[in-house]
Amino acid sequence: MKKIAVFTGTRAEYGLLYWLMKDIQKDPDLELQILATAMHYSPEHGETWKAIVKDGFEITESVEMLLSSDTASAVVKSMGVGLIGFADALKRMQPDILIVLGDRFEALAVTQAALIMQIPVAHLHGGEITEGAYDESIRHAITKMSTLHFAAAEPYKKRIIQLGEQPEKVFNVGAVGLDHIQRTQFRTLEELKSIYDFDFSSPYFLITYHPETNLKDEDVTPLFSALRQCSDMNFVFSYPNADNGNTEIVKEMLTLQAEMPERVLLVKSFGIQNYLSVLKYSVAMVGNSSSGLSEAPALQVPTVNIGDRQKGRLRCDSILDIQLDQSEIQQALQQAIDFPKDKLKQIVPPLGLGNTSEKIVQLIKTIDFKKKAPFYDL
Repeated sequence: MKKIAVFTGTRAEYGLLYWLMKDIQKDPDLELQILATAMHYSPEHGETWKAIVKDGFEITESVEMLLSSDTASAVVKSMGVGLIGFADALKRMQPDILIVLGDRFEALAVTQAALIMQIPVAHLHGGEITEGAYDESIRHAITKMSTLHFAAAEPYKKRIIQLGEQPEKVFNVGAVGLDHIQRTQFRTLEELKSIYDFDFSSPYFLITYHPETNLKDEDVTPLFSALRQCSDMNFVFSYPNADNGNTEIVKEMLTLQAEMPERVLLVKSFGIQNYLSVLKYSVAMVGNSSSGLSEAPALQVPTVNIGDRQKGRLRCDSILDIQLDQSEIQQALQQAIDFPKDKLKQIVPPLGLGNTSEKIVQLIKTIDFKKKAPFYDL
């Protein structure tokens, strides 16, 4: 029986991995291991390790690594703490392969540990471009340390091969998070109101804004100034990631809520079912989260994408790209409100519509991943 370890460090990433973890868990030929860390154990981000356990999973190893500061040096120190913890955890787990999604600093640390300890890594969502975040460099670095590659689209698959990875080890399987569109039961508006004590029947924007980590100083005032001009809309915020610069964003969120408590909801961690349900009923997704380019189009919700954090990723016609400028944001918010419903129904999501988890499980069961392939020259 193959031991398949799944790494998760954030609430959002766990949501994307949920159905893959379920499919591994129920497969009689595979043993699921879970290595949880970082934001899952942070009170500021909702201690979401509890949600993993509540969903019927057993956490094999946990590593607490986050420092409370949000400076760049604190992030680097957190990586060091994580690296030490991952070495011990992986030594005890002895997985046959480690599944890592994306491009965060926690993922870089655990992949470094796996590389040195000769544990093969299967990387999800490699080959993508995000020019506005240092995630860009981390993603490509993880690609070079990985053995198997599960890309979300054909252009991303080609880029992984350009990086020297053998084509027979690179697969276009679609976006794993979109399995929820087919397999998750959405909440009703009444259920959401009961959970959050907030009126979801009135029009609202779902807002997720993460720090643009390639900027030394980021002023998010224009976003909140633009929102204050939307007198007929409510605002539902999810908290930003634990990246350097997140504290200032949270301060602005709290200030806005204090000004208009009946119209603003702040949620540290939705959980994937609640998050997608809130997204489905929203007028638009606002901010710079990758879900605005992936899940939102699949749910026929327009996206106001601000800044360069997602610059380089695939787009469809429901994405409104603007800069962090009050006037631009106000215009885009109105465009989103007025976005033609018939046009939204014709949108083709760039990353597929699901069934990704099943593909990944079958590939892991049949492919030889024990040895890293040599560099592939084009």
